[in-house]
Amino acid sequence: MKMFNGYERLPRNYSLLSDNYEHKMGQGYLLDGKKDEVAGFDVFFRRVPNNGGYAVMAGLDKVISYIENLHFGERELRYFKRAGFTDEYIEYLKNFKFSGTIKAIPDGTPVFPNEPLITVIAPIIEAQIVETAVLCLINGAMEHATGARRIIEATPKGVGVMEFGSRRADGTEAAIDSSLYGMMAGCVGTSNDLAADMVNKIGLGTMAHSDIESYPDELSAFKAFAKTYPENCILLVDTYDTLRSGIPNAIETYKWMEENGIPTDHIGIRIDSGDLAYLSKEARHMLVEAGFPQAKICLSNGLTAETIETLIQQGAEFDSLGVGDNISKPEGRMGCVYKEIALQSDGEWVPKIKLSEDAIKIVNPDLKDLYRAYDKETGYAVADIMTRVGEEINIDDLIIVSPTDYLKRKRIIDFTIVPLQQTIFEEGKLVFDDPDLDTTKAYCEAQMATIYPEVKRTTEPQTYHVSGTEEYVNFKNNLIQEHRALVLK
Repeated sequence: MKMFNGYERLPRNYSLLSDNYEHKMGQGYLLDGKKDEVAGFDVFFRRVPNNGGYAVMAGLDKVISYIENLHFGERELRYFKRAGFTDEYIEYLKNFKFSGTIKAIPDGTPVFPNEPLITVIAPIIEAQIVETAVLCLINGAMEHATGARRIIEATPKGVGVMEFGSRRADGTEAAIDSSLYGMMAGCVGTSNDLAADMVNKIGLGTMAHSDIESYPDELSAFKAFAKTYPENCILLVDTYDTLRSGIPNAIETYKWMEENGIPTDHIGIRIDSGDLAYLSKEARHMLVEAGFPQAKICLSNGLTAETIETLIQQGAEFDSLGVGDNISKPEGRMGCVYKEIALQSDGEWVPKIKLSEDAIKIVNPDLKDLYRAYDKETGYAVADIMTRVGEEINIDDLIIVSPTDYLKRKRIIDFTIVPLQQTIFEEGKLVFDDPDLDTTKAYCEAQMATIYPEVKRTTEPQTYHVSGTEEYVNFKNNLIQEHRALVLK
């Protein structure tokens, strides 16, 4: 996403961010005369975190920044010399510039297991060098975006979710990422002033318990806050006792505001502990009885998609939510991997495949086109479909097949298809216009609306079809048999 106010998306040179074996392989390729061989690699994940039905693509903006700035300066070259790499390899790195092509699914798109999120096509040393950084940048970003979207999907329409998780993040960069990708996935804003400034927004916030504790009593703290921030007077009511102290003192503060000519158009409370369903219902009753039906109720305190759904079932009253941990540090991991799928030899592409006894770990080989099929009548996405590059698709009547189980097949009719990947870099040149946060957020919202509600369920979601055409799955199965036959010789 575009940055504002002089910020760069990545704050430092990450060219050296690679596992050591990437450069060991790179030097081996160089010394073995394979420098100019072109390879294709796919980035994908095998399972959705938290047993979810979907993930949200994120991190492409950081990959773009990384690739654009990828170079090896004097400091990096000194490291390779100290590490014992040859003068020939160090000279190669001195003149290094990424010259390949990268295709990717745009940030904000709902995505599913075993489909190519990013495809890197480049001279094999270049493709190998970028592996670790690309995975690192994508994995964390997708965890934040997916965690945030699960929260958004569980929250009623019209209820704003604020991202509050910076202090729970694993480091400063994770704090920024959780804020940015939380907003990208649908949060109305973030408490993180740095992240907000990066995308030309204003940070959101209420007050802390320490603010209240620093005054002689709760009422004094509330009045001081109301005097300073009448345009956003959200009072934290659970410091001492929510129902017997906090809310009565909030009501007393609102009456004091009226008596002193301070508008009460933007008042409310935040509850951060206790039985949120019970307390919020009682709070609403007390506020209405006191003549302040306009007061908003914000709930926070370790909220998850599951607890939000429980609050709704119990009739909890709330107008906004503050969510921290489960955006900045959600449970589960993406586990994206980077696998070679093809190698160019004498101008021809040779498909590559990694085999496994576990069918889900067998890589989908070869360079591929990836499409999303939409039902013409409903507009819902019905499947993502892989083909070999250039393969024609029958868009009137198509049999799609699971790449891991040939017996799982489905016929689809009356559908439209849209390519999922876009070209980001072509022959080393950036050709993709990375949008700003608001554009990506609107795109994410529109894309999520095309996913069946059953796939977006918090618990036991319906499995979304990631399939291949019959031609592609037959090709994959034949390649598996060819390689297994070689092993058995």
